[in-house]
Amino acid sequence: MPFRLDARTLDGGEQVTSLTLETSRLGPIDPRSLTTGTFAVHAAATSPIPLDPSEADLVTFDLDRTVTEARLDRRGDVVLELESVEGQVGGGTLGYLPSRGRNVRLDLAYTVTQRRPVVGRDRRPIAIGELVQGDLTNPEVDAFAHGVSRSGTKYRLYSPPRGGSGGRRGKRPLVVWLHGGGEGASLQDGYYDNETTLRANRGALGFATPEAQRIFGGAYVVAPQSTSFWMEDGDRFAPIIREIVDEVVRAHDVDLDRVYVAGCSNGGYLTMKVVATYPELFAAAVPICGVVGPFGDATGPLIPDDQLAAITTPTWLVASRDDGTVPPMDNTVHAHELIPGSLMTLYDTVTWDGHRFDGHWSWIYVARNDPQHQGTHVWQWMAAHRR
Repeated sequence: MPFRLDARTLDGGEQVTSLTLETSRLGPIDPRSLTTGTFAVHAAATSPIPLDPSEADLVTFDLDRTVTEARLDRRGDVVLELESVEGQVGGGTLGYLPSRGRNVRLDLAYTVTQRRPVVGRDRRPIAIGELVQGDLTNPEVDAFAHGVSRSGTKYRLYSPPRGGSGGRRGKRPLVVWLHGGGEGASLQDGYYDNETTLRANRGALGFATPEAQRIFGGAYVVAPQSTSFWMEDGDRFAPIIREIVDEVVRAHDVDLDRVYVAGCSNGGYLTMKVVATYPELFAAAVPICGVVGPFGDATGPLIPDDQLAAITTPTWLVASRDDGTVPPMDNTVHAHELIPGSLMTLYDTVTWDGHRFDGHWSWIYVARNDPQHQGTHVWQWMAAHRR
């Protein structure tokens, strides 16, 4: 009997939030025979690429998951809801490898064991048999198609539905999402999955939500995946982003006057780099906790002051004062002071739904359309601009 892993991308990353047992083929089950103790769930995870010894405890896990509810869905399949909160130990689908600076999609092994009998509506016992793990599904992520550019860069693409609210009766906007450093490939390990860009946070997914689609009038959303990390070579990656935009425009009914770009951390840097390099391409830009000053071993700024001062694309910068990864004063605030007419939202902390996240994770606010200026929120501001 197969079961499915049901996942959702939370603000802090993707988690397996429930399991669906394909029991409908066995006939109607009496829901009264289902309790949180009917089935036990165990989860284990290993890394798809070799780990440094110090990383094992950070990435792998082998533990029991708590079942919070057992119910029937509309098909008659048994659904086991699992305890799932931000930072849930053993709930995630990704692991961060400090040695690579990368998130990787974990190899998950779930085991479901029946502890108590299940009966049909006729009160006769139902033999469920061996339960075998099947696919992992995440409807928001699965809505993004896979693509590869002519030069070999992978990307995911959301296409707005035809007809109805946010339909495609005319040309539609395009939102380009540029991920952070942790979501690039690790080519030295043969790892280039085109998955972590949508599973590590809600940056791209936010623009595909019904709310965002209503605001933009039905937008395409493209999320390229770097072959390394954007800050490694912005001069090389900026033309690749343009290439992907051009390919999506040629293949779909995109309004060239409504192409927008947003990105976080490494992607915040590349957001400013591409609008500095291609001032005619984008209608608006939202760099989030982006790097412009010296970083790492670099001795000079990643984006010189004269290039920032020459940006003409309407720009709204976002960061948090408690960002310990990319100092906001030297980067976001500095860029804001130089980019003509730019807006800036500087939060004190990154806190959402009562959970305080790492101060670097200010992309959460943009993914939730929280930044506002004089009563206008950031998605509405973006959508109002034309090239």
